[in-house]
Amino acid sequence: MKKMIFLALMACSLVSCKSSKIGATDNLQLRYLDDHVIPADHTAGKTLVGGLSGIDYHDGNYFLVSDQPGNPRFYTAQIHISGEQIDSISFSGVTRINTDAEALKNEHLDLEGIVFDAEKQEFILSSEGSIKNQKDPMIFRTTPEGNFKEAFEIPDNFKAKSSKKPRGNGTFEGLAPSYDGKGVWMAMELPLKTDGPKPKLIKTESPVRITYFDNKTGKPTRQFPYRLEPIAKIPWLYFAVNGVTDLLEYAPNKFLILERGYASGHGSKGNTVRIFDVDASLGTNTLDRNNLGVTFYNPAKKKLVFDFKWVKKHLSEEIIDNIEGITFGPELPNGNRSIILISDNNFNTLGEQLNQVILMEFKPKK
Repeated sequence: MKKMIFLALMACSLVSCKSSKIGATDNLQLRYLDDHVIPADHTAGKTLVGGLSGIDYHDGNYFLVSDQPGNPRFYTAQIHISGEQIDSISFSGVTRINTDAEALKNEHLDLEGIVFDAEKQEFILSSEGSIKNQKDPMIFRTTPEGNFKEAFEIPDNFKAKSSKKPRGNGTFEGLAPSYDGKGVWMAMELPLKTDGPKPKLIKTESPVRITYFDNKTGKPTRQFPYRLEPIAKIPWLYFAVNGVTDLLEYAPNKFLILERGYASGHGSKGNTVRIFDVDASLGTNTLDRNNLGVTFYNPAKKKLVFDFKWVKKHLSEEIIDNIEGITFGPELPNGNRSIILISDNNFNTLGEQLNQVILMEFKPKK
């Protein structure tokens, strides 16, 4: 028995087993600090807080978008941080999207991303649409009151009727401001069907497209491919998925990209959440490439920087849930930037889930 334990410890050291709160690459270090769970029955503005799928931060306020199509909205909240802990979270407002606008009347608003445009004092929102119902994904602007301003120009291959076949519930998932503030980056959750298969347990060529939109023109000007990781757990039932849920550009062409996987049959432990350090500086511009499955391309380079299985025992519920949003927050007492992540609890319609908020430290090495 002692020999078996010794061999197991040796194997662990050889593959660099992780039990630390810190993950790092040559470019940066991420450190887990704390988590906080918003009660499942918490209400704000006469709405149930849930479905939190995107987050942005500006001047002390967090903006959290809810993906409930029947009542599209976003919340204004304050996450009170003391030292390296989350003391509490308070909600100060709810903004409902005015769907009476002509441009939104016939749309399916499954909101997944939010960016506050400080220069224009407006919000940029992304919606997955509903591919099966022939409703296109969207990126559009609203006033602070939730009134529609204008829509961005969407490439044809992302539209519901495209021959490139976007996957239902796999389109516009991540939304983030560019590093220079002149545009936004949008990440597809899953590959177009003609670009490649969904991830499986074995390694596959599963590239998603990440697209840059210019703030002034609302038009896409650049796109790079990003390869998804395989499914991390064996699904004991019929369903498994892994895709991009959000991203951050922390330096020109350098990103933190959030991948969230789920394998059914594991109860509350079915999620796999990983953050990758990504360099897109040499990635092929695939904006005009119709089929990544047959066309040569150079994807963005990626390195794992943090896997939340490393810190499960430090989480308040010892569960990592359906993390879908990431943003930079305020400076920490040591001068490093904070990062806030949030989970989508699906309003607990698929089983018991958490409105989970996670606090991390971001420390660049250069």
